[in-house]
Amino acid sequence: MTDTPSPSATSTDFIPPHPGSQQMPQWDGGDLPDAPVFRLRNWTALIGPSMVMAAAAIGGGEWLTGPLVTARYGGALLWLSTLSILGQVIYNIEISRYTLYTGEPIFTGKFRTLPGPMFWLAIYLVLDCGSFLPYLASNAAIPAAALYLGRLPIPATDGFLLSVLSCVIFLALLLPLTIGGKVYNSLKVIMTFKLVVVMGFLIFLAVFYSKASTWMEISSGFVKFGTVPVIADEDINADGVQDPGETKHVPKLENIATSWGQGRLLPKFDLSMIGILVSMIAISGNGGLTNTPISNFTREQGWGMGRHVGAIPSIVGGHAIELSHVGMVFKVTQDSMVRWGKWVRHIEREQFWLWMPACFLGLALPSMLSVQFLPRGTELKDKYQAAAMTAEGVGNAVGGPVTTIESTDGTAPQVRRPTLNYVFWCMTLFCGFLVLATSMASTADGVLRRWVDVCWTALPFLRNWDTKHIGKLYFAVLCIYAVLGLIMLTFVRGDVLLIFSGMMYNYALGFSSLHVAVINTVLLPPELRPSMARRGMLVVGGIFFLTAAVISSIVEVPKLVNEINKLRSPAAVTKPA
Repeated sequence: MTDTPSPSATSTDFIPPHPGSQQMPQWDGGDLPDAPVFRLRNWTALIGPSMVMAAAAIGGGEWLTGPLVTARYGGALLWLSTLSILGQVIYNIEISRYTLYTGEPIFTGKFRTLPGPMFWLAIYLVLDCGSFLPYLASNAAIPAAALYLGRLPIPATDGFLLSVLSCVIFLALLLPLTIGGKVYNSLKVIMTFKLVVVMGFLIFLAVFYSKASTWMEISSGFVKFGTVPVIADEDINADGVQDPGETKHVPKLENIATSWGQGRLLPKFDLSMIGILVSMIAISGNGGLTNTPISNFTREQGWGMGRHVGAIPSIVGGHAIELSHVGMVFKVTQDSMVRWGKWVRHIEREQFWLWMPACFLGLALPSMLSVQFLPRGTELKDKYQAAAMTAEGVGNAVGGPVTTIESTDGTAPQVRRPTLNYVFWCMTLFCGFLVLATSMASTADGVLRRWVDVCWTALPFLRNWDTKHIGKLYFAVLCIYAVLGLIMLTFVRGDVLLIFSGMMYNYALGFSSLHVAVINTVLLPPELRPSMARRGMLVVGGIFFLTAAVISSIVEVPKLVNEINKLRSPAAVTKPA
């Protein structure tokens, strides 16, 4: 791909269309380039945006919420992630379809639909607020603190350390977004390193230290559709909480279809973990609007009409790279339709062969840690410790148990670990840190490029800027994002950020799925639109994510209000990260 957008290279009789809102500029015209030919000997032609997005997919949902769920219930609820990932595959293909035709990211396409950009600006600022919450940096501080302390951090005594670490990690992760020429290139290097290290370690544990029964449980859980948590037999008042006088609740599951088949009424659902379950749905794969950068990366990979448009450069080392203010479309002819079909098959192949398997494997491997190495029914009182919850189990299983020496002066107990225990304990913590930290970088970049891209095209005064100055706008928005992130990391607990982010992710992805179905119907020529079946899948996926969001809101919003009230209380002087 050329770094500088190429001029129009199409016949003079082609007048580019201008559908949707007339407040957005009319597209330029150009010729659709040929798609790469995929053969086994040039399999690297397959690797593009899905490499970055697949590595980003092994993030909060996979390392935090997946193990939280499987530690308590085993693998039987992973079917919720299956529905989420399948819905996101269709979504990813369809937003890339728009980019192949226009060279614009899907977020710009949203602002091209009626009633106009200012209306969608207000809507998506609300929907995207979950992506602004730096819960990944906050949770990445847990394994980092554990490595420093030699033990899991304790909120009462280590809260200040966790706050400082979360802020340092957050700022450090923004640095790669400022160097390397194209921001996309920097992310690709980071995510490839993460994918090799984390997947390599987890596969090693899976091969040498897990049982076949563990993998049977996880694999079958992806297809146990309709299995739900229900009120435990020990829960006398059926409130989902272990009250005084009640024995320890034993997690209980039932399948809705089986219950109906046996003539029974709907079971009483246990909603005590609904926030974590919905967060798992939201963050499995990528989730929320964090999927939308795949259309940006499609452009910056130079696929389809993205080859003519350009890319977002880093502030350091990217001065020769430009980004056109306006997308470029091609004239639909018999010849261009042949090339178009090859491009669509190319993005479908990348999604189904790379991104989707990486999502399932990326969720299965961290879940394997909790199913294999933690006692069934494990439930953390402090959910923010999920980032480090499996390290102790892995270390004990591989290297033998630790020796704990209680202190006599009230300080934290001393922990002595066998050498092999210590090595695997540290490696598990490091992988947790690497997963969460790098995912924070990709999430931050996704937020930035969504809003930078759309403002670059939608705002008239920015369209007057030289195309070489897009990097300056990106850097300015990055600085604003950094300030907001530091404020939230200082005043809001990490587990609260996680649950609220998951809830908003589902609202955003559900609404966006419905909106994309409209965009690809209204803005694309009839010959390039998705089939009715594909549009139906987008609608079904949107309804699924919105339903999960509504259920979570009903249960979790009162809890979040209580947390906010605690923060406003005069007694709320400090907080655990």
